Amino acid sequence: MAADTSIDMSLWQGRTDPEPDSDRWHQRVEPLANNAVPGCALLGFESDAGVARNQGRTGAAEGPNALRRALAPLAWHRTAPAYDAGNVRCVDDGLEAAQQTLADRLTSLLTAGHLPIVLGGGHEVAYASWLGLAQSFMPKTTPPRIGIINLDAHFDLRDPAHIRSSGTPFAQIADKCQEWDWSFRYACLGVSRAANTRALFTRAAALGTLVREDREIDALRLDSIVRDMQRFIAKCDHLYLTIDLDVLPAAEAPGVSAPAARGVSLALIEPLIEAVRDSGKLRLADLAELNPSLDIDSRTARAAARLVHLLTLDN
Repeated sequence: MAADTSIDMSLWQGRTDPEPDSDRWHQRVEPLANNAVPGCALLGFESDAGVARNQGRTGAAEGPNALRRALAPLAWHRTAPAYDAGNVRCVDDGLEAAQQTLADRLTSLLTAGHLPIVLGGGHEVAYASWLGLAQSFMPKTTPPRIGIINLDAHFDLRDPAHIRSSGTPFAQIADKCQEWDWSFRYACLGVSRAANTRALFTRAAALGTLVREDREIDALRLDSIVRDMQRFIAKCDHLYLTIDLDVLPAAEAPGVSAPAARGVSLALIEPLIEAVRDSGKLRLADLAELNPSLDIDSRTARAAARLVHLLTLDN
């Protein structure tokens, strides 16, 4: 089962500065209304059913509202509007219904011209996000060239035949692309070799995945990796960016299902996000695995909020 929850604008609170042109997010975010001028639309996905199925640490269902609270006091540097579109809630183990509900909501937002940013929730959000984008191109005679860029310690390419979970979304997408005769274009950056089996590396290679491991992403090689990603982007017409917060080191993001012993620092992740943002091809993004019950001093929520802020800069 799935449920749409009402928009709670009381989450948007923070300081108000007296100087001119000193707005913060909590002063500028508006509840989404019909026929709103296109802008950034924040849509929460209250789910950790996929994490539970994947035997991970649950609690990410509370992530969307924690992220809103962390984003609220950040300085406003946008020219286009931003909207709160509420949350889609997964009820009990009704993951598939919740994913379809989220996908339908995203299709509507995309059709209206918005840039949706989905606030997770477990990484099972990825299948729903992609499906919402895919639905927005239907019916279409020419298959769209959608590129998926996943910043993640995990491939999330486990076989979904047995059970669909937070560990299977990109395998599900690959299967759907095969069913529809669409190309599957997948880049996964920040992968931990210690956290992914040989079988997953083999599957990633068979699917033609662009892979960069966490240990490869450092200051000396960052420019080269950005160029690799830009070559990937050049072969796509549309981009879906998904950020699993467990790509960050545990010291920066302790509040996730599976904290990273090494990870890729925020300072190295940001240039990758900027390259996607500035490509002109970004249609949809999401952030996954924020678990407030496991967070320390809201570190993970603050990191996630900074990434949303960076992702939505337009001036």
